[in-house]
Amino acid sequence: MSSAAPRYDSIGQRYAEARRADPRIAAQILAALGDARTVVNVGAGTGNYEPTDRPVAAVEPSLTMIGQRPPGSAPAVQGVAEHLPFPDRAFDAALATLTVHHWSDQAAGLSELRRVADRQVVFAFDRTLNATYWLVDDYFPEYRALESEQAAPTPEEIGQHLDVRRVEVIPVPADCTDGFGGAYWQRPEAHLDPTVRAGMSWLAQLAPAVVERNVARLADELADGRWEHKYGHLRALDSIDLGYRLVVCG
Repeated sequence: MSSAAPRYDSIGQRYAEARRADPRIAAQILAALGDARTVVNVGAGTGNYEPTDRPVAAVEPSLTMIGQRPPGSAPAVQGVAEHLPFPDRAFDAALATLTVHHWSDQAAGLSELRRVADRQVVFAFDRTLNATYWLVDDYFPEYRALESEQAAPTPEEIGQHLDVRRVEVIPVPADCTDGFGGAYWQRPEAHLDPTVRAGMSWLAQLAPAVVERNVARLADELADGRWEHKYGHLRALDSIDLGYRLVVCG
């Protein structure tokens, strides 16, 4: 079983409270899936971004995450990307959203996507850009020591295992409804909410004392205006590029 299973069995217990698909990102993913009639969602989690207009099979290593899938979700099997329980070419498209950096063997997992589907759509983040985010730079430099985040593959590295057709920027809207790591770039106050933080896997991996210390500093700088002085210009933006990418392959 992938290392993502025990990780998410512990850190994913409140995941669904803060994470739901953003419709603009969902539309971009659906467009990339195109006319694929059947889809396998690998590292499916609670089912965000799964299409609802065609047959979908979900694969997820963590029973904690499977248990949070809403009623009516696609059927899910407990399994890992590195050993998908399907025959060759079983699906038209394979989908992987914000999951590859958690896989214990990315080469094997990406090869499995290619084995079971002719098209692969990977929603990932480029670690070389994502780590320049203000929340990391000023408040959580510990992010850079997290093995899972530093393992995030660039589109070029994904291209070592899949035939990349195009790479699309996924802009993060100012009012993004999916609470992933960069979702609240314009709403710093949201990070003071424990429920919001519980939906971010990288924050959930840090020691509680580290999180409490850094959140207290952020709260102080919001209260006295220092955050606004440094980053208030972000309030005027509608969206931002934080390194999230949609890698369309096959």
